[in-house]
Parts: sequence; C-alpha cells; structure tokens
Amino acid sequence: MENETTRQAKVASQIKRDMAEIIRARGMAAFSGAMVTVSGVKVSPDLSLAKIYISVFPSEKRDSAMATLDQQKYALRGELGRLVGKQLRIVPEIAFFVDDSLDYVEHIDELLKK
Repeated sequence: MENETTRQAKVASQIKRDMAEIIRARGMAAFSGAMVTVSGVKVSPDLSLAKIYISVFPSEKRDSAMATLDQQKYALRGELGRLVGKQLRIVPEIAFFVDDSLDYVEHIDELLKK
C-alpha cells in the first residue's frame, strides 16, 4: 500500500510541475488577464484521473478562467501527455477544481481587521 501512495505522490508532483508550466506558457492573456496557478494535484489510486486544483487571481475572474480551462481540457491533456509520456503509460484524465484557500485566507484577514 505504501508504494501505491508514494507512486501517487510522485505522479501528482510531476503533473503539478508540468501543468503549471503549460499554463504559465499560455500567459495571462489566455485567461482574460487573470493569474492562474496550479496549487495542487491529487491522483486516483489507479493513476487514471488527476484532479488539478487551480487558484485564480483576481478571484472575480475565476469563472471565466475555469471555463477557459474546461474548454481547453483536451488540448492541455495532450500537452501534458507529451511531457509525461516517457514516465507514464497512460496519461490520466484531468479535471480542474477551484482552490479557494486564498479566499478563505482573505476572509480570515478581513475578520481579524474588525
């Protein structure tokens, strides 16, 4: 069991690095001027699905940035496949999720200022 989780962690780490680079290379213009960063990746035990957590700044542009990512999901998976193809037999399906931990931090900050 330990090998499985270690493998998952290694694959998730590699996908996080590669997907961050792919998104960075597209630039802020591709996301309506929003800064999009990969904040985390979770990989299923069979390595068939990668849940990619995305942080968007400013948060007002979150919906449009997420819509852009969902529209480009297959192209992004293709680029990811070219990068991790040597390490993985099967490139996992990818799904994007909002990481709203920054919003939570802002909310706590606002509460502390009161």
